[in-house]
Amino acid sequence: MADDGEQMTLAQKEALEAELGEMEGPQRKAAVEAIAHARSFGDLSENFEYHAAKNEQGLLEARIRKLRHRLQHAVVVEHTSTDTVGVGSVVQIEDEAGEVMEITISAVGGVSPTSPLGKALLGVAVGQGVDVPAPQGSWHAKVVSIRAA
Repeated sequence: MADDGEQMTLAQKEALEAELGEMEGPQRKAAVEAIAHARSFGDLSENFEYHAAKNEQGLLEARIRKLRHRLQHAVVVEHTSTDTVGVGSVVQIEDEAGEVMEITISAVGGVSPTSPLGKALLGVAVGQGVDVPAPQGSWHAKVVSIRAA
């Protein structure tokens, strides 16, 4: 993540907001109900259901905190250009073996703009190639097409 915030499109921000709403509403209520139900089984020290429900609640609350942080630091960008790759671009790339894949540059449900592939592609035009660093050695990709998401 950049120091000035996490770049995402308005649609990506709205998807995170919807996920947060679901977690803070129905999922949080279900977690509280699961704990109450498990508590009714008696002795909490040996109550697996209770400890499992508390653990699930902890994971849910951690995810809620993470989503809130991401939304508080979100920077909405609208990259509508099809000349170069930007956040929100849908990009077709071709690797050295001729395999074509389509990716979306997205902090939400796509290839993160801060990932090695995302960083390599940002600002690149159709027809240009990039070297992508990877643990097993870098690989080469060529941008075949760019469209707005």
